[in-house]
Amino acid sequence: MALRVLICDKYEVVRTGLRALLAAEPDIEVVDTTDSGLHAVMLARTHRLDVVVTGLELLSLSGLDLVRRLTEQRDVPAPRVVVYSTSDTEQAVADVLHAGANGVLVQNAGRIELAAAIRAVAGGEAMLAPAVARRLVDWFRSRDTRPEPALHSEAGSLTPREREVLLLLAGGLQPEEIAGKLFIGVTTVRTHIYRLRGKLGLRDRAQLVSFAYRAGFMRPS
Repeated sequence: MALRVLICDKYEVVRTGLRALLAAEPDIEVVDTTDSGLHAVMLARTHRLDVVVTGLELLSLSGLDLVRRLTEQRDVPAPRVVVYSTSDTEQAVADVLHAGANGVLVQNAGRIELAAAIRAVAGGEAMLAPAVARRLVDWFRSRDTRPEPALHSEAGSLTPREREVLLLLAGGLQPEEIAGKLFIGVTTVRTHIYRLRGKLGLRDRAQLVSFAYRAGFMRPS
């Protein structure tokens, strides 16, 4: 069954372009597009959506507020959200992640990257564009982050292999790169990441990176 996607952006040319990019993907169906944040909320309540792809500029409701509305709704299943932005600054990334976005792309993302992000977040994963991931990691590295004592017990519950995977993930490596470093399969790496999220009660990769620094596993350079 195809993934049902809603595209949101203030500008028609952007909406049309994104729809055209996804037209070649047989497992992705764009059910509608809109320039309005409030209309997007209504569509999410009346359609069974898997993923909402949105820019930050919308009419009637900002992209950030749309993400918050979608992730907070409880009466219907909340769709996963991919945000694309012209800015990959630390503050912009932090804002969309704190709002509840599951994926962040830069606005010049191509068809392959966009489709991969939709599939990843629909499957329960997080997806950060490489440029976004690098900025996030650099931001954590530059901070004077001291270990939080409250996280010691949670950190102590991790196996040595889980710690290895977490350290490499926090260092900016992708699952395929981690598999090569540790000489294990990519599926095994993804299993470790899934277990890390479960043990630590974290939602996605961004929160795992944050935990690694806050727990003192990583040292700012």
